[in-house]
Amino acid sequence: MKNDLRFNSRTIHGGQQPDAAYGAVMPPVYLSSTFAQTAPGQHKGYEYSRSGNPTRHALEASLASIENGASGLAFSSGLAAMDAVLKLLGPGDEVLANRDLYGGSYRLFRRVFEPLGIRFRFEDLGKPGEAANCIGPKTRLIWLESPTNPMMNVLDIGAMAELARSRGVLLAVDNTFATPYLQQPLDLGADIVMHSATKYLGGHSDVVAGALVVRDPELAGRLAFLQNASGAVLGPMDSYLVLRGIKTLHVRMQRHCENGRAVAEYLAGHPGVEHVFWPGLPNHPDHEIAKKQMRDFGGMLSFIPKGARYEDAVKLVSALQVFTLAESLGGVESLAGHPASMTHASIPREERLKSGVTDSLIRLSVGIEDADDLLEDLARSLAALSFGRS
Repeated sequence: MKNDLRFNSRTIHGGQQPDAAYGAVMPPVYLSSTFAQTAPGQHKGYEYSRSGNPTRHALEASLASIENGASGLAFSSGLAAMDAVLKLLGPGDEVLANRDLYGGSYRLFRRVFEPLGIRFRFEDLGKPGEAANCIGPKTRLIWLESPTNPMMNVLDIGAMAELARSRGVLLAVDNTFATPYLQQPLDLGADIVMHSATKYLGGHSDVVAGALVVRDPELAGRLAFLQNASGAVLGPMDSYLVLRGIKTLHVRMQRHCENGRAVAEYLAGHPGVEHVFWPGLPNHPDHEIAKKQMRDFGGMLSFIPKGARYEDAVKLVSALQVFTLAESLGGVESLAGHPASMTHASIPREERLKSGVTDSLIRLSVGIEDADDLLEDLARSLAALSFGRS
């Protein structure tokens, strides 16, 4: 019955049952590394915490519920989750990825798996008709972010899923920016959903975690084998923290979206701002796609100050006081970053520029503070620079 609930209720109850031992409403933190067996090879469902842990399994059941998947898997980081997906492939296989993506994903692709013989092709996948021409005979996986990091491009997941299915290719979607509150890629036809659960799912900047959710039981079994064999599992205390975060995901995301809109509209009307990248703005090129596949437009956005150079962007983000200058995103506090020198520094500059990540681009993760405080903070920082003065 609990998985038949509406989304806001499933963040609290989905996949969850009171603890069998004492009826605890919140799943206990099982810190044990091993579990007693009644006879060799006979146990009560758990034998060793790398292979399975009750707290982690409670989180994995919640993940499956909120993403409408068959199985969820919790990893020690988002990159560890990606690592498991890529281990489905072998030498000579090709991955097609959107050009605009997180710098850590690019680094994992290029510097870890490419030397092992897996090929990576980075293209603008905004138009499925053109994307079809990018799929070759060796393509085994399409990797998408939507919205993308940091340019906030929105890709048509349903159209890409139909294309991938017609070519016998797996489609994986990094849903970190949107969260299942805003979109559910499995319902749109994707095979795999990935999250850096460090971000919105955890929501409080106090845990590093990753997640995969899939809809096919056979694929889930293959990934569960890789999770156990490679060992990059999420520990029980971290699993508890992410599960606790998920229980308030829906209310936090409502405020993230409200504040994201306020900040985006303020920056779009500011004379010192040249471009704002947020899919909720009507002039965003992917606004209609976002309206079709997302419930709202989220709290992530990027912008370029007018006439700014590298040093101007650095000065602006360093002058912010309510926004914290830091890596990461999706916490209750607002964060500001300079992708060229922070999250995307591992991507060569010429590659960054191809996707629009200029030296003056600033990325904001808009938190759940009072929106007026955020706007005043941005106003002060913009005014401190010559291009921010009227």
